[in-house]
Amino acid sequence: MTKPLVLLAGTGSAALLLGALGFQYIGGYRPCELCLLQRWPHGIAIALALVALYLPFRLVPALGALTMAVSTGFGLYHTGVEQKWWQGPSECTSSTDITHQSAQQLLDQIMSAPITRCDEVQWTFLHLSMASWNAILSLLLALVWVAAARRKA
Repeated sequence: MTKPLVLLAGTGSAALLLGALGFQYIGGYRPCELCLLQRWPHGIAIALALVALYLPFRLVPALGALTMAVSTGFGLYHTGVEQKWWQGPSECTSSTDITHQSAQQLLDQIMSAPITRCDEVQWTFLHLSMASWNAILSLLLALVWVAAARRKA
């Protein structure tokens, strides 16, 4: 049956989303733009799990797997930004080229900079950031969705 797997996948996304909200509202960690982006696929996966529990369409678990694959990609991208492997969005990444800016331009840039930057790790567990953990756990949830899609209703 696919329902236990769908329930597991949906509950996993709910746990990750609640964990992120807990870090934000209880732990005081402010999310950056990429952190907020990573939450959307989990919300979609929760909605898909609810649909799949009541309407046994085989396409829904496949969409859940795709959604978690997107979440994995967001997590890997964010991890790369944190590790300085590549540049992140200009809204939440520091710029290192200040050679052609006046003091006033630098001050304006500092004053308009977001509070939480995407290229700085706020929290780690076992040397992995929240973005890295999201990528790993989202990949595992994608595999659960794939298993649900492959099972007969």
